Amino acid sequence: MKSSGMNFRHLYYFWVVAKEGSVTRAAERLDVAVQTISAQLALLEKSVGKALLAPQGRRLVLTDAGRLALNYADQIFLLGDQLQEALDRSELDPPMRLTVGISDSLPKLISFRLLEAALRLPQRVKLVCFEDNYESLLGDLAVNKLDVVLTDRPVPTGTTLRVFSHLLGESEVMLFGVPELVKKYRAKFPASLNGAPLLLPTRNNAVRSHIDHWFDTHGLRADVVGEFDDNALLNTFGRAGLGLFPAPSALAADVEQQFGAIPVGELTNVRQQFYAISNERKIKHPAVDAILSAIPG
Repeated sequence: MKSSGMNFRHLYYFWVVAKEGSVTRAAERLDVAVQTISAQLALLEKSVGKALLAPQGRRLVLTDAGRLALNYADQIFLLGDQLQEALDRSELDPPMRLTVGISDSLPKLISFRLLEAALRLPQRVKLVCFEDNYESLLGDLAVNKLDVVLTDRPVPTGTTLRVFSHLLGESEVMLFGVPELVKKYRAKFPASLNGAPLLLPTRNNAVRSHIDHWFDTHGLRADVVGEFDDNALLNTFGRAGLGLFPAPSALAADVEQQFGAIPVGELTNVRQQFYAISNERKIKHPAVDAILSAIPG
């Protein structure tokens, strides 16, 4: 299948290689020979007259032309998926698609609770969720790749992006740990935290600076044994008993159920906020409106 001289099968192979980071993994995903992938890439680069990928160690990285091509390919294949869904779905009860970007710093349990409002709508909703860093998600939202972004911070002041922050809620933050650790550090809390092993979000997480300030205010020096961009990975290390870790107090029951961790104590006045970020749309998305309806009056 060709349009304007470009073979879209070649473009699709390039897209998969760019996502996987190697020809070998792309071949495994597509269940074709490595030689087939390499040949298709060569034909695509010949047709566009530019190198799209360059070797870097054992990986392939995008050239400047490759990054431009990948941006367009993302949009092309997203539209292709949406077209196929539109053709396949029942005309009597078509599901409403909600494409959500979820910041990797946001607790997954919070994400689920925020999306529950959309899932309770009378019309069926098909959720498509992408997890990425905050900055990338805002860029995707601004060009309408996403309907809404769920995150732990508002849009920065002075941004040129036409996107808007909506505070959905906030929660006090507590330290949690497996029972063995809690038994050791709960007595005489918070003084007992001197030298305690801690698992914390990295400093680009909105709540990290508040946690650091809390420890400074109390004159405490804990042993930070791990820092994580991904909140799910942080919780996984916490479940393994490698350190105490912070989580919203509103999720205490869920944290115990999923990670076997119980509270050590509350970080007084440390609060984690949760935001939905949307762009300006002439026709509002009903599912996004359902999420935004949770905003405190």
